[in-house]
Amino acid sequence: MISTSARLLRLVSLLSTRPAWTCRELAERMAVTDRTVRRDIARLRELGYGIESDPGPWGGYHLGGGTRVPPLILDDEEALAVAVALREAALSGVLGGDQAALSALLKLRAVLPPRIADRLSEMDATFVHTPRPEGRRISSGMLLELASVCRRGERTRLSYRDHAGRATVRDVDPYRLVFTGLRWYFVARDVARDQWRTFRADRVVQVQPTGQPVELLDPPDPVLLVSRGIAGVVYPLYATVRLPHPMDRALRLIPPTIGAHRPDGPDATVVEIGGNDAGQLADYLLGLGTTLRVLSPDDVREALLRRTRDLFEDNRGDQPRPQPSQPP
Repeated sequence: MISTSARLLRLVSLLSTRPAWTCRELAERMAVTDRTVRRDIARLRELGYGIESDPGPWGGYHLGGGTRVPPLILDDEEALAVAVALREAALSGVLGGDQAALSALLKLRAVLPPRIADRLSEMDATFVHTPRPEGRRISSGMLLELASVCRRGERTRLSYRDHAGRATVRDVDPYRLVFTGLRWYFVARDVARDQWRTFRADRVVQVQPTGQPVELLDPPDPVLLVSRGIAGVVYPLYATVRLPHPMDRALRLIPPTIGAHRPDGPDATVVEIGGNDAGQLADYLLGLGTTLRVLSPDDVREALLRRTRDLFEDNRGDQPRPQPSQPP
């Protein structure tokens, strides 16, 4: 006969594979009595598993929400997937501060079987991340607060600092959180202005729910709103370029958060990109690794030509350069 702890783990594993089980089905699958199943269900509830039951002869047991985080049962692939996800969360900053993800990853790695830990180490040796941009980081606690008011649909008093560092307090109707790969943005309706706005989540100082439920009428596409807001930042210089690619390919090369796109026939796209100066724009365009034509302005076109000539000269190596012919 298997031990009680092993039987409990087996019971949780079974409950997670189907929406519901009758007591008789569980007893037959585990080769125990109905009484043992009921006793094990009671023990799991004491451990924090939210196991709910339906009355009646055709009722059964199913997993629900628990009162605290209970022990998890993961197979090899699930444990590896969770470990990789925690690692990426810690490195990318998707959860704001990386301390919670790192702490959870360290706890998980300490109990991983050697066969899984070895596979994770192999991944660690091959994964490489580009440096993260410096700047203000949002805490995971603040992310949870913002996500909570979005879920509840509750008018919220937002303490916020704008790009100039000015402190403001506004009442907003929360809608969604959007992650761009670099930052989190909070999408909400500004009540006083009656406008949909995007707020950088790392600039939110405090979130105070008012308890007033709101009904959002005709909300916008949150991803499109954030993309337009980022692309709409005012720059001192703009370049217009033509890419010999259809719109879908151009959007993969230059995201909508970077430029404003418009089709130029079925096989080309014109994109307007903002930057601080001609050199910065030239460096960005050269880094795209694709053929393109700078339509305007001349400053950016000339800066791109200079960069290209310099790159060509730097990579000629020690090859002899042609000498001007001498007159006879």
